[in-house]
Amino acid sequence: MKIMDRVDGAGETEMSAADLLRPLVDVRPEGTQLTGPIAGVVIGQLIALADEGRSPLLTLPGQLGAAAVRGRSTVDLHGAHIGCEVVVAFEGADMRKPIILGVLRRSAGWPLDQRPEQVNVDADGERLVVTAKNQLVLRCGKASITLTNTGKVLIEGAYISSKSTGVNRIKGGSIQLN
Repeated sequence: MKIMDRVDGAGETEMSAADLLRPLVDVRPEGTQLTGPIAGVVIGQLIALADEGRSPLLTLPGQLGAAAVRGRSTVDLHGAHIGCEVVVAFEGADMRKPIILGVLRRSAGWPLDQRPEQVNVDADGERLVVTAKNQLVLRCGKASITLTNTGKVLIEGAYISSKSTGVNRIKGGSIQLN
């Protein structure tokens, strides 16, 4: 992601999201510990997701300065988790190598009007229900089936075949061929 920034009216400079986050990221040499060896887990705070969501940035208790530490995670983290407390363990008891084990639940849920869009999947072994708020698309190569929240079903493909051992009924308010 590139961001255009004006500098003192002298024109525009191009900055990446990584450039904007660089002042927040801990740049101490490898092996430098922030406070000392840590036994057990600590509670940190997730402050950003870098590298297109692959690298969590977090702050830790007892951390020197305001720098964030780049970590790894055993759970999927999303934009909705930014600002949440996370349970953190450390590889080799080194605070420079945090591993996020989980996200602590908040006492209050995410405000519904700010909740990120989600697709819900419900599977019970006999039936699979996939629910989306605005549009659901199944795509494979040049073929797709699109369902919209207004009730439209769009089927597109290079070749479409409809076969039935029973009645193959086409019913609608009007039917147009070609």
